[in-house]
Amino acid sequence: QVQLVDSGGGLVQAGGSLTLSCAASGRIFSKATMGWSRQAPGSQRELVAFISSGGITNYADSVKGRFSISRDNAKKTVNLQMNSLKPEDTAVYYCRWTAFGDFWGRGTQVTVSS
Repeated sequence: QVQLVDSGGGLVQAGGSLTLSCAASGRIFSKATMGWSRQAPGSQRELVAFISSGGITNYADSVKGRFSISRDNAKKTVNLQMNSLKPEDTAVYYCRWTAFGDFWGRGTQVTVSS
């Protein structure tokens, strides 16, 4: 069974940085596409970034050039480095695993103050 523990959220001023981390259990982590999505109050959950098993990355237009996703298959972790944060980045961020099913972390709150 896959379990995801996402962490690293917090309160930061606009222009600041945060790094989110997701620790995964599951034997086939290296074969999974890993991603981060976010959900702001009153909004639908949206994809922020993902990284394929082969290391190919993709980002939402709203975060391109500011966010960077990476993975460590040996440690079974995926990180999201967030720079130049804006108040509109405020949301709960969720780690996602896609391989032989779809699994989600419980989320970590990111709040960016202006």
